[in-house]
Amino acid sequence: MKISSSDFKRFSKQIILKNIGVNGQKKIFSAKVLVIGAGGLGCPLITYLASSGVGNIGVVDHDKVDLSNLSRQTLYTTNDIGKLKVVITKDKIKKINKKINVTIYKTRIEKHNIKKILKNYDIICDGTDNFKTRLLINDYCLRQKKILISAAIEKFDGQIFSFNFKKKNPCFRCFMPDVPEISNKCDAEGVMPTLAGLAGVLQANEVIKNILGIKSDITGKVLIFNSLSLNFRKVKLTKNSKCINRC
Repeated sequence: MKISSSDFKRFSKQIILKNIGVNGQKKIFSAKVLVIGAGGLGCPLITYLASSGVGNIGVVDHDKVDLSNLSRQTLYTTNDIGKLKVVITKDKIKKINKKINVTIYKTRIEKHNIKKILKNYDIICDGTDNFKTRLLINDYCLRQKKILISAAIEKFDGQIFSFNFKKKNPCFRCFMPDVPEISNKCDAEGVMPTLAGLAGVLQANEVIKNILGIKSDITGKVLIFNSLSLNFRKVKLTKNSKCINRC
């Protein structure tokens, strides 16, 4: 793969970095990344994946743009209300870089379609808002030895998980074995708009590191942070002997 003169100029500020270079940029161009959820987390995540030059991006979301989304879902405007998020997202990605191969899926991730949708991607990004789907994605990625970058936000607090299932690591189910009886969502609990941006950018950062083969210090850990205090801490995840996945 050759890098054109226009691409070299576009990505020159990252190509000059020692940990990226021309070979690293080629890896980014060739990467296949799936983003599940084009909401508060997915919008900044997708923006930076596209801006970094990720060559193949898939986006999964069944939802339409609502007025209440606009405070934190930065890909959308009032003109997009009532339209499918994935359709708007594809258009925005193409405006960032028309060379990107974008595939959209106007659906939810379910047991019957997860294999068909996820099988062609190397890195899976989970930005969903319910534990049932999170656990389904986790279990599939573990079985297929994929890389899973997951994020969750609520009120002022965020969490980032980075799982490389090509290695022996604990999984999300070790941390959360079952769907909790009370599952809070931002619709009920609220969320700081800038928190979504922070978490989505951190997800994108982990994706790029994995593409480049840069060791992640949060693999097998959870990064917990607060958008008010700006306190960040890493908590090591341990394998749960009762985990049904037998990690």
